[in-house]
Amino acid sequence: MSGPGSVPETATHRLARLLTLVPWLAHRPGISVADAARGLDITPDQLRADLDLIFLCGYGSMPDELIEVDADGDRIVVRNADTIDRPLRLGLDEAITLMVGLRALADVAGLTDRDALDSALAKLEEAAGSVADVTRRVQADLTDDAGADALAAARRALAEHRRLHLRYLVPSRDETTERDVDPMRLVSLDGHWYLEGWCHRAEQTRLFRLDRVEAIELLDVDGTPPSQATPRDLAAGTFQPGPGTEAVTLRLAPGAAWVADYYPVDAVVQGEGAALEVTLRTADTAWLRRLLLRLGGQGAILAPAALAAEVGQAARAALAAYSGEEPPARR
Repeated sequence: MSGPGSVPETATHRLARLLTLVPWLAHRPGISVADAARGLDITPDQLRADLDLIFLCGYGSMPDELIEVDADGDRIVVRNADTIDRPLRLGLDEAITLMVGLRALADVAGLTDRDALDSALAKLEEAAGSVADVTRRVQADLTDDAGADALAAARRALAEHRRLHLRYLVPSRDETTERDVDPMRLVSLDGHWYLEGWCHRAEQTRLFRLDRVEAIELLDVDGTPPSQATPRDLAAGTFQPGPGTEAVTLRLAPGAAWVADYYPVDAVVQGEGAALEVTLRTADTAWLRRLLLRLGGQGAILAPAALAAEVGQAARAALAAYSGEEPPARR
């Protein structure tokens, strides 16, 4: 049960509880707040906060499509939750997709709740019958070619508790760095594999995208992370801007659309024509100025205006250097 001094709850853990909460309460109409909190192993305040969120959920946005929660007094009654309350029934294509996905997940190194995965897969195979034989012949490859070698080395390092030496490209600074890392876990997010580990260079937990690892070496050194190494909450994504970061909005022509995939961004929206408008955050704009110069007419800074002016000045100076003219004076 959460309380003073406890570790803050992640969004993933709360979502899992909310999915269980509705059918649990629907089968116990009129249960008291105190008894429900005790049964769910949470505090009454947390339960009321969850109930405030549940009444905004449903299978649609109309009033009769939302879950109804009556908890004004000390008793809780949940209505209009039939969609969630009914046992889940999967179609054949859904069952096959889920079984293939679970088998792929079983190959992930560092998986903590392996028993739950094996149990779910066994129940699905039993229910699917002969279809399960088909899924066993299907191979799901979650690796991308660029990071395949790094992924294999990271899996071995996790299994053998060994330290890794990385030559790693840092896109935000456009430089390659050398790092010794004690691996903690592998995470697949947004189509990319990441290694999370204790970086001895930064003396902090760091996340490394494996397709940006230029070289990787398995060291004959114990790779057990120190006690202060704690996994990051990745519910909000891999990039978590710190203090001093600046929001920058770019306009990218189709030829520069790769920037939105390669760099961590806050938002991507369709601009005029086929252009994209991308917002990202950075504490160091020097690499961004260099990036815009390389993009040429394929990219432009929309905001902030001061940074756009700096890039324009640098571009004019570069053109003047090529033509042999004096660079324009800074305005």
